[in-house]
Amino acid sequence: MTPTSTRSFWLRRLHSLSGVFPIGAFLLEHMFTNSFILQGPEAYNEKIEFLRHLPYVAVLEIVFIGLPILYHAGYGIYVWMTGKVNLRWYPYAQNWLYVLQRWTGVMALVYIGVHVYETRIVNALYGTEVSFARMQEIVSQPQMFWFYVIGLLAVCFHFANGLWGFCVSWGMTIGPKSQRAAGIFSGILGLTIFGAGLNALIYLIQ
Repeated sequence: MTPTSTRSFWLRRLHSLSGVFPIGAFLLEHMFTNSFILQGPEAYNEKIEFLRHLPYVAVLEIVFIGLPILYHAGYGIYVWMTGKVNLRWYPYAQNWLYVLQRWTGVMALVYIGVHVYETRIVNALYGTEVSFARMQEIVSQPQMFWFYVIGLLAVCFHFANGLWGFCVSWGMTIGPKSQRAAGIFSGILGLTIFGAGLNALIYLIQ
């Protein structure tokens, strides 16, 4: 392998890994925290307060969430811009999944950007905090509710399909049977996360 191909190989591996850990791990934790919405304002606000007062929380968010997302998104866009899609000549399932993975990645990035703006930047500007009432205020707007639903769907698909790709590219699933099993597991996991998130969003607007 040439130095360029070696560098590309490791950048792709790091891109794949970052999508599972720490980004995927954070997604699971974030959805678990959001599930406390179903227990009412007091339970959710208490959970948020606990997370806000973790030692070095700002450093943890930058190092393990912010920077990995920026790298994953940046390199993902580079892969999309330099890759080739053959849907016209080879409309196979893998080509469709490749295209959907790229599009849902962009959608997820926009969704995350808006979510960060609504829950962090706005709060910093006006001296408010993330809370049950704040989330309720955001998603009570019909356009924002559906934006969150579509964004959540994009995130869940991108994560689930990326998890399957991670298992394949890292040699965890070699044969067709193991790859099929990984696909089923990833699909169920993605649907479960989406269902949990959608349930919380619906609870907020009731």
